[in-house]
Amino acid sequence: MTYLHNIGAYFLMIVEMFRKPTKWSVMKKLIFKDIDDLVIGSLGIIAFISFFVGGVITIQTALNINNPLIPKYLVGFATKQSIILEFAPTFTSIIMAGKVGSFITSSIGTMRVTEQIDALEVMGINSLNYLVLPKTIALLLYPFAIAIGMFLGILGGMAACVFGGYTSLEDYVLGIQTDFEAFHIIYSFIKTFVFAFILATIPSFHGYYMKGGALEVGKASTTSFVWTSVVIILLNYILTDMMLGS
Repeated sequence: MTYLHNIGAYFLMIVEMFRKPTKWSVMKKLIFKDIDDLVIGSLGIIAFISFFVGGVITIQTALNINNPLIPKYLVGFATKQSIILEFAPTFTSIIMAGKVGSFITSSIGTMRVTEQIDALEVMGINSLNYLVLPKTIALLLYPFAIAIGMFLGILGGMAACVFGGYTSLEDYVLGIQTDFEAFHIIYSFIKTFVFAFILATIPSFHGYYMKGGALEVGKASTTSFVWTSVVIILLNYILTDMMLGS
């Protein structure tokens, strides 16, 4: 029953988030601040992880394709498919659930503990609209960060090929160009938009409705990371089956 109650409260929170909107002059400042904190602040870790994971995927693929009858361009092809279809949109989002999600939960949870949310309500401000909606709008730019991750992942694979000697640059580029489907990019960005909404709302839910003191803020951050990751993995399966399944 607790799970059903939380699911219902989550959807009610989403509905309430759009009521009694905050003044645009105030909302605009909140959105730009959240863009800086949540998206721009995450570019460094996304770039670092994407570049080196792309290199690792290339190395492992090259080492497992040791049959002379298998063309070397498949190294580039496998790297492209792995990064665009799964790593960049899905696994990066799970990593961001730890960074961005914990930040959102702890910041809103601290406001709950220090009664700042109660103060907003007393002043007649819709606290959900004031706190959660700017983060949701800010994370609409999250696909931009994922696009950079895709590019750097493929670039990292290229660097591994050139400096590691696993295959030639020409074969790697040929593999990237082979059987390229534009719908795979669209599929990845659709998933990313859905994951961005999850990254904004589930951590906000756990921070907004938490009870207790400073210790409970840490527990809420851990819980939000777990549930955000679980929902992202489930939605990844559903969306993949819907858009790519036969």
